[in-house]
Amino acid sequence: MAFVRGDDRGQSTLFPLSLDELVPAEHVCRVIEAFVRRLPLSGLGFGKAQPKGTGRPPYDPADLLKLYLYGYLNQVRSSRRLERECQRNVEVMWLLGRLAPDHKTIAQFRRDNGKALQRAGAEFVRFCQGAGLVRGEWVAIDGSKFRAVASGKAVVGLDELSRQQAQRAQRMAEYLDQLDAADVGEAEPAIDPAAVRQALAVLADEQAAAAALAGTIEAEGRRHRVMTEPEARPLKGVGPGYNVQTAVDGAHALIVAHAVVTDAGDNRCLQPMAEAARDALGATQLSVLADTGYSNGSQAAALEAQGIEVHVPAHRSSNSHGGGGLFDRSAFAYDADQDVLRCPASRTLTRKQLMRKDHCVSYQADPRDCGACPLKPQCTVGSRRIVTRHLNEDALQRMQARATPEAMRRRRCTVEHPFGGLKYRIFEHPRFLLRGLAGAGTEIAIATLVWNLKRAMKVMGAGPLQARLAAG
Repeated sequence: MAFVRGDDRGQSTLFPLSLDELVPAEHVCRVIEAFVRRLPLSGLGFGKAQPKGTGRPPYDPADLLKLYLYGYLNQVRSSRRLERECQRNVEVMWLLGRLAPDHKTIAQFRRDNGKALQRAGAEFVRFCQGAGLVRGEWVAIDGSKFRAVASGKAVVGLDELSRQQAQRAQRMAEYLDQLDAADVGEAEPAIDPAAVRQALAVLADEQAAAAALAGTIEAEGRRHRVMTEPEARPLKGVGPGYNVQTAVDGAHALIVAHAVVTDAGDNRCLQPMAEAARDALGATQLSVLADTGYSNGSQAAALEAQGIEVHVPAHRSSNSHGGGGLFDRSAFAYDADQDVLRCPASRTLTRKQLMRKDHCVSYQADPRDCGACPLKPQCTVGSRRIVTRHLNEDALQRMQARATPEAMRRRRCTVEHPFGGLKYRIFEHPRFLLRGLAGAGTEIAIATLVWNLKRAMKVMGAGPLQARLAAG
C-alpha cells in the first residue's frame, strides 16, 4: 500500500487558491478583523490614523493593531518574531493583505500608542457589556507580580552602597598612608606618588557618586533602586518587577479594568481599582470582592460613601500575650457618644493617643480598675489593658461581615483564572518586554484585550461574536 502523497511542487494549478479560502469562516482572524474594523482609531488616539497629503504613506494603524492582537493570542510578542510571521504565516498574510512591515515599524507602533491601546480595550469592554457578557453587578480584584525587563544584577541597595563606601574609605586611607610614608622616605618598595594620587581621585569620584545615589534612594523612601529601570521594584520571588492589578467581572471573568503599580503589596489599591471598575462599567452601584491584602479602612469608608459595597476580610493582628488566650479587641464595646471603650467587666477605657501613621486611636484602662478586676487574668498580663481602635473601625467591621466564605470562594473562582491565562497563555512567561511603567501598562493593555477576546469567543462562539462585531 502506497503512502499518502502531496501535490507536486512544480505542478501548476488552473485556479490558484485565494488567501480568503485558506482562512475558515469562524477563524479567530475574522473576529480580530471585525473588531478592529469597528474601532474609531482616530478618536481613540492612534497615531497616523489619518494619513497626510504629502510624504511617504504610513502603515495603517489598523493593520498593526491586528498584527499585535494576533501575536499576543499566539504568544508571539517580539517585534522581530512578528516581522517573520508576516513573511511566512498565511493567517497573518490574510489579516494584513500580505503587508510585511519591518520590526522597527512594528515596535514603534506599540511603543507610541499605549494610551490608545488602553482605550481600545475599554471599547471592547463596552461592547461586551452591550452584548450581555459583562453584567457589572460585582467584580473581583486581585494583583500579581510580573518580572520587569531589568536584570536582578541591576538592583542596588543602601546596605550594599554602605559596604562599598566603607571599602573605598579603607583603600583611600591605605593610599594616604603610602603617600605619607613616601614623603618621609620610608616607602618600600618605592611608589609612584602621581599614580597613587590619580587612584585617590578616582576613588573620591566613586565615593561622591555612591553618596549621591544613596541620597536619591533615601529621598524616594526606599531601600533599593533598579539602575537600568528605576520605576521597577525588587519584588520577593520575582526580582525587579511590577504589581499588575485587575478587576474582573463576575459574569464571565472578563477583565474590565487593569493597572500596573510599583507597590509590592495591594493595601493601597482597593479604592483606585474599585473606582476604575465602576467608571469602566458606568455603574452607580457595585459590589467589590478582594482578599485580606486589600484591607484598608479609610479606602473602604470612602468607597461606601460612593455607593460601592466592599467585601474584604479585615486584616487584624492577634493578641499573642498570655499565650493568645486573652480577650480580643472585639470584646470591647465602643461608646461613640463618650468616645470610650467598655471592657467585658463594664469598666471604661479612655482615649489616650492618636496614631496617625497607623490610622488608629489608643484607649487605656485605669490600673486601679484592672488591679481589682476578677477578669484580669483573661484580659491582660500587665498592670492595665490597652486597646487600639481603627479610625474607620465601623467600615472595617461592615466589610468583614460581607466577606463570607461564599463571597471569598466566588472571588477565587473569578479573579485567579485570568492571571493564569495572562501569564502562561498570552505572555508565555510572566515577564515584560517594554521598560518602565508606561511600557508595562501598554503590554498589559494588549494582553487584557486579548484575554477578553478569547473569553468572548469561548462564551459566544467565534461566528456569533464576529457577526455581532460586524453588525456595529
